[in-house]
Amino acid sequence: MNPLLIRNTHPSFEKIRVEHISPAIDEIIKKNTISIQLIEKDKKNPSWDNFVKPLEQCDEKLSRAWSQISHLNSVMNNEPLRKAYNENLIKITKYYSTLGQNEIIYKKFILLDKASTKLDAIQKKIIKNELLGFKLAGVSLPKLKKNEFKKIKSELSKHCSKFEENVLDSVNEFTLIIKDKRKLKGIPKDIIDMSKEKAISINKDGWLFTLDFPSYIPVLQYADNRELREQLYKAYSIKASELAAPKFDNTKTIHHILKLRNDLSSLLNYKNFSEMALETRMADSPKEVINFLMDLANKAKPFANKDMLDLNRIGKTYEIDSPQAWDVAYLSEKLKKEKFDFSDTEIKKYFPIDKVIDGLFSVVSKIYGLSFKKTITEVWHKDVLFYEIYNQSNVLIGQFYLDLYARRNKRGGAWMDEAVSKYTFDDESSLPIAFLTCNFTAPIKNIGAYLNHDEIITLFHEFGHGLHHLLTEIDYYSVSGIKGVEWDAVELPSQFMENFCWEWSVIESMTENMTTKKKMPKSLFNKLLKSKNFQSGLQTLRQVEFSLFDIKLHNISYKVNQDFLSLLEEVRDEVAVIRPPKWNRFSHSFSHIFAGGYAAGYYSYKWAEVLSADVYSMFEEEGILSKNIGDKFKREVLSKGGSRAALDSFVAFRGRPPSIDALLKHQGLKV
Repeated sequence: MNPLLIRNTHPSFEKIRVEHISPAIDEIIKKNTISIQLIEKDKKNPSWDNFVKPLEQCDEKLSRAWSQISHLNSVMNNEPLRKAYNENLIKITKYYSTLGQNEIIYKKFILLDKASTKLDAIQKKIIKNELLGFKLAGVSLPKLKKNEFKKIKSELSKHCSKFEENVLDSVNEFTLIIKDKRKLKGIPKDIIDMSKEKAISINKDGWLFTLDFPSYIPVLQYADNRELREQLYKAYSIKASELAAPKFDNTKTIHHILKLRNDLSSLLNYKNFSEMALETRMADSPKEVINFLMDLANKAKPFANKDMLDLNRIGKTYEIDSPQAWDVAYLSEKLKKEKFDFSDTEIKKYFPIDKVIDGLFSVVSKIYGLSFKKTITEVWHKDVLFYEIYNQSNVLIGQFYLDLYARRNKRGGAWMDEAVSKYTFDDESSLPIAFLTCNFTAPIKNIGAYLNHDEIITLFHEFGHGLHHLLTEIDYYSVSGIKGVEWDAVELPSQFMENFCWEWSVIESMTENMTTKKKMPKSLFNKLLKSKNFQSGLQTLRQVEFSLFDIKLHNISYKVNQDFLSLLEEVRDEVAVIRPPKWNRFSHSFSHIFAGGYAAGYYSYKWAEVLSADVYSMFEEEGILSKNIGDKFKREVLSKGGSRAALDSFVAFRGRPPSIDALLKHQGLKV
């Protein structure tokens, strides 16, 4: 049997082959189409059981198979898989576009909405979501415009996929072999050893460096050789652009994406794409988002200017009179050493991956009463781990995969995605399963894998997303876990988890020195803690810069060959303190907005930081590992999924609307 169609267990990754993909998707779409036709022909008044539930079952079946295919395309990318993915992406897009424009189904939802006295609050929320979804899918358009809308959606999905492929291919194509070890002065020994192993693996002499984060970041941070830093920085900054390999240039792809998004919003009579996108967000308008970001920028800029003065001062110590973009990480590391008397390299020696994972589980166990069990199942790579989660009654409530390390043909960054969502239908039910993916440095021979503090924060962040998916108590498929949650609130649980990485009561048990096997001294942790808001002004402005570029880019009517690079420069004129070189092509690899779900929504990270800081302040008031407060957060936020508005969930937990004060305090931006 086709492993993508097996439903009585978790995915059969060791059995899935490229040739299974098209037959599985074709069969599911065929059966779903027959089911939808039967629903259309049903003369009975629509009810939850005879109408909504069968539609949710259709969606679950297709989503479950597609999530496995999409995940493999991200973590084990190759040409045959990519081809099959793109071919079936067109089918998937067409299927959902056709369903979203189905007037018979739409009218049945309207009828059911009018009979809403027979529905519970969650069912009413689902119907509200569905009606908005039909509106945004163009259900009310005339026939010719409906066809145009579907064509645009199909083209848009192809170009977004192409954007991500160009970024991955551009990263994969770049390699730098260093044969003179003197050029590596300053780079930590574990990174040099890793680079040596990489070179050996392709039968090369010397040390191999790539644009993967575990290779790229330490060079920018530690390499004393300024030319090497510049070389790596430039390669990273121009990837997927006309200044790198032309065959992977994303310039035309960006133009296509922007035009298609503009065309979609125009068909639905929105002024621009951002107005359309914000229909499903907490924020009411692009103006509200821009005002929020500019207010944050104004509060952060005095601190950022001070940060820059510090960088200029220490630059002179290292004979760098005018610090450039490739000097910032290097000088920041020197400045951190001067100010706080420690380095990231020193910190990293205390965090073996196994201890970090145990520490993460310990936090979650204490505040939510959970326990974890590592077990064996089919996986896509030998390094992937699989865990089960049990509640305090020792009942299995969810499972997750953990894919921690960077490797060739794996998309960069870190993310959580749904493998299987929680649901209960008449004839079956399922527990949630999550994919948790990072790109840390792989274990080094005779040393193992160690994380720096930023990587620990990343792991906790993604696990927060995972808990949002796994701790849901909603059995309605379309609003369980993170489904149905407004996009600018979806980062709340993830950013909330980051706070624990700064607590000694959490950190202490996670530490064991690489050589002495002793725990981290509290004095060293205190130095780390003092550095918590190091360059928070610069970091805030960086995120505001990206967010403003995104919202403004999607808040204007697209013109042919629109100069998006000039817009980015205008945004930098407004908020930036550090200016990258003119040849920097950040936009060409900005996958969050051109290939992910953050178009006109990158501001969500800062928006949700307000929520998460405010949530954590309640833990600070009651005790950071308070099970009482943890249970309340799980009950009012994590378990509710998209079953009610995110603001309602926040208020139910906090007892009031969110305040920005906690964020400013946590980030040291309050005078």
